[in-house]
Amino acid sequence: MTHSRHLRTALVLCGLIFGACLAGAPRVRAQQPAALAAAQVVKTHTYISLDRVPRGKEFQAAVVVQIAQGYHMNSHKPLDSYLIPTTLTPQLPAGFKLVEAIYPAGHDRKFPFSPDKPLNVYTDSVTLRLRLVAEAKAPLGSTSIPVTLRYQACNNSACLPPVKVPVPVQVQVASAGSAGRPAHADIFRTSAEKK
Repeated sequence: MTHSRHLRTALVLCGLIFGACLAGAPRVRAQQPAALAAAQVVKTHTYISLDRVPRGKEFQAAVVVQIAQGYHMNSHKPLDSYLIPTTLTPQLPAGFKLVEAIYPAGHDRKFPFSPDKPLNVYTDSVTLRLRLVAEAKAPLGSTSIPVTLRYQACNNSACLPPVKVPVPVQVQVASAGSAGRPAHADIFRTSAEKK
């Protein structure tokens, strides 16, 4: 008798655990479309400041981020520490050096979910830049520099999960002393020049 009671209890517990697992499964699946939506809300384009980069020369890479209407993402320096900043992180191959990552200032805006305290955000379009150097040992020819854009997109009522998006930068490296012509001047002009 005691043995069969234990067996029944074990079977009931197994059923409860299995049911809980099934109940939890839709929640996991529900998060996947949201992650896809975050990638659809933000579109990126990459540019290089020189048509070819001579060894030993500094150049810039730019990631132009287009944010869908009605959405925003936190700036690189959000006003609260718990908010996820927008970051651009290169995984530099041998022969390249990062000088500086350049983030524009965000805009302070109030939202229905934070009517008393503004948030510092990017909206519409923002250009993030990296100052890089092709060192003397940089491989000649075409090179892809892996770069990761991390952001969290939100609208007036909810935030999508934070995502990390690969935005590889293609660089054409030339021998030292070669001439590299400026490219995409409209993107790489300084803010002062654009005014």
